[in-house]
Amino acid sequence: MQLENAGGTPGGLNLFVGGAALSAVSAWFFVDSVRVTTYGNGWVSRGLGGIGGTGSMGVIFLPFFIGVVGLFYDASKRWGWALMGVGLAVIVIEILSRLRFFLDLKLSHFMIMLISFAAGLGLMLRALRAMPADPDA
Repeated sequence: MQLENAGGTPGGLNLFVGGAALSAVSAWFFVDSVRVTTYGNGWVSRGLGGIGGTGSMGVIFLPFFIGVVGLFYDASKRWGWALMGVGLAVIVIEILSRLRFFLDLKLSHFMIMLISFAAGLGLMLRALRAMPADPDA
């Protein structure tokens, strides 16, 4: 009885694990190089523009607030749950729309990470093919 490895094929488990490790390490280094910042002045008032520079900053909390009030009044009302869910989604979208991503990385380091990620993926895919148990065969 022959032991089956990655993808149900004989052999290739070491290739698959090595490729997965190589891809995971290079993906970690890539994600670790991304810096996330926000734009705007936060809670600084800008005259008629409102808090944070937008006139709609307080309005985005209104559906969530009304939904929570409705749920505390009667939690069996579907409109309360729906309004709270929509309000929460609007708040999350507003927060995410203010994020900016910067890649703080040298080109040579980026190329090394990209190549090692691709090599790891290639090794994982190669491990899914049937391989002879004897390397000389």
